Amino acid sequence: MTVGTRERRQAARLGVLLRPERSLWSAGITHVAGVDEVGVGPLAGPVLAAAVILPQGIALRGVDDSKKLSPARREELAAKIRTVALGIGIGIVEPAEIDRLNIYRAALEAMRQAVAALPITPEHLLIDARRIPSLTIPQTPIIKGDTRSYSIAAASIVAKVERDGIMCQLDALYPEYGFREHMGYGTARHRAAIDQHGPSPVHRRSFAPVRELRLPGL
Repeated sequence: MTVGTRERRQAARLGVLLRPERSLWSAGITHVAGVDEVGVGPLAGPVLAAAVILPQGIALRGVDDSKKLSPARREELAAKIRTVALGIGIGIVEPAEIDRLNIYRAALEAMRQAVAALPITPEHLLIDARRIPSLTIPQTPIIKGDTRSYSIAAASIVAKVERDGIMCQLDALYPEYGFREHMGYGTARHRAAIDQHGPSPVHRRSFAPVRELRLPGL
């Protein structure tokens, strides 16, 4: 692929991602926040959400669904997003609270916290596939929003980098589980480690793969 072809494809992709934002901006709504969460599926660690308000006319190339990006590229883009964003909010719900609420409600709570943590009150929320209860701010849920909205994609990148950093810190505290390798997801190695050592304080004990694994001495 030539440089020109790659640039045209990136520009076209950017245009697709910015459609929801440009529709709102053209209606006079300037502070649009994209909201996304990460960490619903893992067996350990928090569920974390980010809310990101970007300025009109933003044109950072490469922003897309965080799952499509390498860790190094996510780190690079997260730093750029933090530089240009009008506001970023982070919400975190820890494993014990996940066990108490259930993961669906915990993810909504993390997103609510992320919106509340924004330094600017958004006029509209673009959310990946959900509505956040109890908020009076207008909301638009977008199915597969991290592939269809620029600000949701930006939020997915910031959230993923933030949570990965937390899991690397937990890896230093509980090295026997290998959190740095799998970020808390239920890989074969991770399940074997839980089976051998039992769950750590940061495991989600309400999740069946943790609850049903054999504990040491049993």
